[in-house]
Amino acid sequence: MNKRMIALAPLIVLAFLLFVALGGAVVRALWNWLLPPLFGWPEIAFWQALGLLALCRILFGGFGLHGSGRSDARRRGFADRIAERVAERVGERWEAMTAEERERFRQRLRESGGAAPAGDGGVGR
Repeated sequence: MNKRMIALAPLIVLAFLLFVALGGAVVRALWNWLLPPLFGWPEIAFWQALGLLALCRILFGGFGLHGSGRSDARRRGFADRIAERVAERVGERWEAMTAEERERFRQRLRESGGAAPAGDGGVGR
């Protein structure tokens, strides 16, 4: 296994360098093709394109080191809890409405282009 990794290491480094070079070339070509004619911005060189690619990666993409994914799970859990709480509150309010209030609510939804809830099953259920 170790011999195999040692044999593959130069290929991995070469593939990474090729990927970086190709990325820089693509960013430079796209920049020089689009931005000078559209906005009058100056053309850029390969190293500037590589720096721009690295900057965008840092600002918008991170480095791909997401760890255990714990923060993603936390965010999804938080969003799920909010959605559940909203559905619960809407359901409570729906149950507290009289039949006339429910019909007026459905009518206002239809007039505004929203989907009216079906029957007495409640909104969002």
